[in-house]
Amino acid sequence: MIPSFDDFLLSLHSNNYSKQTVYNYDRDLQVFSQFLDQCGINLSGVSKKTIVQYKAYLTSQDRKTAAFSKDVPQQLSPRSINRMLSSLRSYLKYLIDMDLPCPVAPDSIKMIKAERKHPRVAELFELEKLITAPSYFEKDSKIALRNRAMLEVLFATGMRISEMCNLNRQQIDGTGRIFITGKGRKQRFTYLTPRAIKCVEDYLKTRSDSFPALFIPYRGRNASNRSKRVSKNYLQDRIVRYRQKLRINVPTSAHSLRHGFATYLAEEGASPAAIQILLGHESLATTTRYVHASDRYAEETHHKFHPLSKEE
Repeated sequence: MIPSFDDFLLSLHSNNYSKQTVYNYDRDLQVFSQFLDQCGINLSGVSKKTIVQYKAYLTSQDRKTAAFSKDVPQQLSPRSINRMLSSLRSYLKYLIDMDLPCPVAPDSIKMIKAERKHPRVAELFELEKLITAPSYFEKDSKIALRNRAMLEVLFATGMRISEMCNLNRQQIDGTGRIFITGKGRKQRFTYLTPRAIKCVEDYLKTRSDSFPALFIPYRGRNASNRSKRVSKNYLQDRIVRYRQKLRINVPTSAHSLRHGFATYLAEEGASPAAIQILLGHESLATTTRYVHASDRYAEETHHKFHPLSKEE
């Protein structure tokens, strides 16, 4: 194990990082530790050349690390590789802050180039079909009402799927305003639309329990557990099934509803600063990455404003 690893994770805990963030750092640095073990290198012997070799290691498909459970690890995406390099940077910065030996400067670790894909978000009518899909595809009426309410909440508020799964009933006031603590412990208000409020109310009418969670599972061995909540994986899986049945060809996930929320608010003229607040972003630059002009909107804009678009 790399030196002061546990102390580094403890510092993250003491600085109020979320459990998921600490887990990600733990997992990413285990990969680096395993790489050093396989190469027979101590941390003190790490050089810039070692970092180049580590990048090559991350891009290979024959790496063997404790962080991956499959026999044949999948090819890591550039985004995943950059996250691991960023975790290593943070660890090295910690060593410097603690006046501990640091083999290379953190800023000398450069991110790899990532392919910039054409940003796409499903058209509004497709997202509407996706949101209402549980009403048509779920045979159990209680599950249909619950899943429809979850999708309505996601698109109405733009919240993250983890934030939605962690919602409690008392967090929603009579006006549909929701106070949540999001990523980085950042607190904000989000707001339900009237149709989302109605869907949540219709769903709650089917509940006779006193469980605090807003969305609970109806099946499985832990369905009766008071602390049990609908999982992120369950909802992501249902979204994939709905999308396939609806033949929506744009890749769509719970996070896509968050992108769609930002995109269609912007297309209706919403202020970027207001969207930033609603999404819970620290930086406006992060918000702009969420706002992708829909293909149809881009086409309409081209036809409307191009100086040579008018027929003679």
